[in-house]
Amino acid sequence: MPLQNRVDPFGNPIATSARGTLMGNRGGRIHTDERTLTKRRWVSRQWICCVLQFKNRQRDVWGRYYTELFFLDEPTAFAAGHRPCFECRRKNAETFAQMAGGLRAGEMDDILQRQRLYGKEKRLHRIVYSSLPDGAFVAIGGEPYVVRGSRLLHWTPQGYDQSRSRPRQGKADVLTPPLMSKVLKAGYQPQWHQSADKL
Repeated sequence: MPLQNRVDPFGNPIATSARGTLMGNRGGRIHTDERTLTKRRWVSRQWICCVLQFKNRQRDVWGRYYTELFFLDEPTAFAAGHRPCFECRRKNAETFAQMAGGLRAGEMDDILQRQRLYGKEKRLHRIVYSSLPDGAFVAIGGEPYVVRGSRLLHWTPQGYDQSRSRPRQGKADVLTPPLMSKVLKAGYQPQWHQSADKL
């Protein structure tokens, strides 16, 4: 039985056998010794997105120290509210911080905590379609789609499986926090899952 350690664009941990391309955590341990999630969904405001392997470090997934979470790709991690890690992804993190206006890690974490959550629930942002950058996620009928050029790509745990035209008018229910969208709009190039290139 797969662990409930994959995260969807809404920020929800889900159980699936599909593998992610990036890892992250929410500041500590949110699982039990029986390797199930507790009622907590984060320990601190430091929600980060990491590489799968770093300096040959070996980890027991959902072991003693923190709860590893996995993402299909970086646009998914951004939508869930996870920024690049300054240790294992320093270059990406420094570029991200610069494009965010030169903010320090703690300042970004404070802003993102307000932008990604409404109480304990996912915060949606009503934004016009025409202003959304590539890599921003929207919700349509409860389903997650990511903006890529003139198309919206439908997200699944295995990858993007279909696309539809991006509306030219109207507002979208945006999952990606505004700070993430600002960075994407400034030119940050996120790491996409390979399935996005096939649609």
